[in-house]
Amino acid sequence: MAEQTDNKSRHIEVTAADLPLHCPTPAMLLWNAHPRVFMPIEKTGEALCPYCGTKYTLKGGPGKSGH
Repeated sequence: MAEQTDNKSRHIEVTAADLPLHCPTPAMLLWNAHPRVFMPIEKTGEALCPYCGTKYTLKGGPGKSGH
């Protein structure tokens, strides 16, 4: 189980294992601080939560899709 963190971080690096990406993440304390929102990060490698402003960056950058 991942260690929980408070929701003060405004930049979080995520990996492919964290997809599909949603905010708040399960590792955040008070995970229900705002409604859960799923964010597309695969194409650009970045996403911004519309509720709390947390910026997410995909480690390794955007993925290459075979579709």
